[in-house]
Amino acid sequence: MAVALPAPIAARSRVPGLCAATFVLAWTLAAIEPRFPRAWMLENLPVFAAVPLALLAHRSGRLSDRAWMQVTAFMLLHVYGSHYTYANTPLGFHLRDALHLSRNHYDRIAHFAFGLLFLRPMRELLGLPGSRARALVVSVGMIGAASLLYEQLEWITATIADPAAGIAFLGVQGDVWDAQKDATCASVGSIVAVGVELLRRDELSRSRARTAGRAAWGFARPARATRRRRPRRADRPPSPPSSSS
Repeated sequence: MAVALPAPIAARSRVPGLCAATFVLAWTLAAIEPRFPRAWMLENLPVFAAVPLALLAHRSGRLSDRAWMQVTAFMLLHVYGSHYTYANTPLGFHLRDALHLSRNHYDRIAHFAFGLLFLRPMRELLGLPGSRARALVVSVGMIGAASLLYEQLEWITATIADPAAGIAFLGVQGDVWDAQKDATCASVGSIVAVGVELLRRDELSRSRARTAGRAAWGFARPARATRRRRPRRADRPPSPPSSSS
């Protein structure tokens, strides 16, 4: 007998479409009069490359709603940074003044967010066989490799495509170890994401155990009995005629 397969996750949910609409709106607003148009174009090259990959991920249906929301959250951070350039974001300047920092650390925040928010989508896309721990470790390694690859592509693009906009695009702010620190922030973010995933799994396990314990001891809430509806007067059968004496 043929068994009907469930539809893909993306086909049963509106979340991917809402995430796409939110990103398109934010990207359109950020494209209006960016601070450094040439640097903005360079910052959006990864976005243009990611669009077909997002379409393929949507067709495969591998990403959960939570993964789509995390990807969208990071892309909104990137869109905001590309409008001003990462080294000149107002949010970074506010944090610098409030925390008495030596530079605008928005680029560090964005790289940390990449590791924190992309771990789950990376794990779901890879679909690695084996234990959950193995999948998490491999995902952390993939996040670190992707961050290092991005730093290299960023340097090559700034050197070849538009050297004049390269300084604003790279946003090193005089730090010769900027690329290494950015990659480290991404790795730290992915490790924090592993801790979040493990805590979430433990909480789900405890919740299931509590539910099973209540059911075993008879504390589960019984289902409400269906109340029988009394027939209305029009529905009642006619009463037999009384016999006359």
